Order: sequence, then C-alpha cells, then structure tokens
Amino acid sequence: MRLVTFARDGVMRLGALRTRAGRQTVVDLNQAEPRLPADMLGFLEVGDAARQLAESVVAHAQADMDLGDVVLKAPVPRPGKIICIGLNYRDHAEETGQAIPEYPTVFSKYSTATIGPFEPIVLPRVSQKVDYEGELGVVIGRRGRYIPESHALEHVAGYLAFHDVSARDFQMRTSQWTIGKTFDTFAPMGPALVTADEIPDPHSLSIRVTVSGEVVQSSNTRNLIFSVPQLIAYLSQVMTLEPGDVIATGTPGGVGVARKPPRFLKPGDEVRIEIEQVGALVNPVVAESE
Repeated sequence: MRLVTFARDGVMRLGALRTRAGRQTVVDLNQAEPRLPADMLGFLEVGDAARQLAESVVAHAQADMDLGDVVLKAPVPRPGKIICIGLNYRDHAEETGQAIPEYPTVFSKYSTATIGPFEPIVLPRVSQKVDYEGELGVVIGRRGRYIPESHALEHVAGYLAFHDVSARDFQMRTSQWTIGKTFDTFAPMGPALVTADEIPDPHSLSIRVTVSGEVVQSSNTRNLIFSVPQLIAYLSQVMTLEPGDVIATGTPGGVGVARKPPRFLKPGDEVRIEIEQVGALVNPVVAESE
C-alpha cells in the first residue's frame, strides 16, 4: 500500500494511492472509513490494525479523487525525529577521502526542513555550495528501545525517497554537520510511504538521482555499509524510536562536492530521486528571495 498525505481545499488528509482504469487516484481513508485516523502520525500509532483495515478500504472504496486534483505533501509532515546517517556507502566514503566508518555517523535534521514532492528546494542566500544527496528513508511504525537486529524490521512502517540537501560551506565549518543540513526545505521526502509488506528486502533496491536530466548518482542499497536492521538496533541503544520517526540511510557516491569541478545546485535545476519499488521524488530548485 502507498500511503500519502495530501491537501485539498487547504485541508491536510491521509490517503492511499491506487490505480483505477489506468489512472492514478487517491482514496481519502478517513472519509471512506471513519475508524481510520485522518493523519499519518495517528495512523502509524495504531499500527498493523490500521494497515489491515486500510487495505480492505482501498480494495473496496467506491469514491476516490484523481491524483491531479490534490496536492501531495511530505508523507510524514512533521516527523518527531529525522535521523540521518553519513558515509554509509563505500563509494561515497572513498570519493570524499574518508575511512570506512567503524560505527554509523549520525546527525539530525529538524522537522522545519521537511517538504513534499514538487515543493521547491530553496537555495539560502547565505550559502553558495548546496549539494544533492539521494537516499532511502525508513519510517518507524512501532515504538522501541534496545531493539535487536533480528526484530528490527518489525518496527518499520515503510519506506520513502529522501533528499538530504546539504549546504557544504556551512556543513564543513565545524566537525558537527547539522548546521549545514537543516536549512528550511532541506528534507524533501515522498512521494508516498510504501508499506513494509511491499518491500520485504530493503537491501536490493536500485537508487538513481538526476539533476536537470543528468544522472549524477546510481547505485543499489545492497551497497550500504550499515544495514537497516543494524541502524535501528544501534540508534535504539541511544533513543526511543517512535512512530513517524524517519531514518535517512545515507547517500551513494556521485555527490556534487566530490566532482571535478564541483557541481552544486542552482536555480532552475530539478532533482529527481528514483528508488526501485519506492517511487520518484521530484523537486525544483529556486533561489531564496531577498
């Protein structure tokens, strides 16, 4: 199932995508079945029972809307935590001249950075080195602490495409990366949350990033240094993972800062992050107004 947060007539709602008579449509889950929550976080809090009920609703719903009649937003509009992993593909560590990490490199983005598909990435006027980083995002569906690797995937609600937009000039000012990672609009995600039952193995997915039609990153999640279960187990030693938390699993090689010459984002660019079985996240790039 592909869950979305959408806006219609200025109101945010929870929906599910389906294809009907060759067209993509959206089912408003709460409208079709009032027992279902009307927002993503409430839905994730309910857990498997909500998913099973929603699957039945989508299969039998009579009323739906054309995808073009709604505006898709970030599937999780205000994540409680956005936990990002750096240097988690061998080729990316090598292209940046850094050693393969012994432990995951962890930093954060804040929820104010979140945007959805087709919303613009705004280049801050204080930065001249904004870079792209396509990633697989993992959405937590079950609360947990000290989660063993063997049970980690049971805590995953689903997956989405994630863009770790990075202002390299701010990021490299200190040893702490967060300041360069969490500008407003620097956490695009979407277009949908694909439930975990549709992706039994998140470690065999091709990932491809294009900037204005040019392929700049192309890899597969089998090349992750730390797997999804390893990341969940490691992070949950430190913090309670909660429904709606997003873990961005790291980016493969090909980032702009490592290119010769460097290739940073500019106004008029369009970034497309496409992940096998997950979908394509597309965002235009614009300059910040004075």
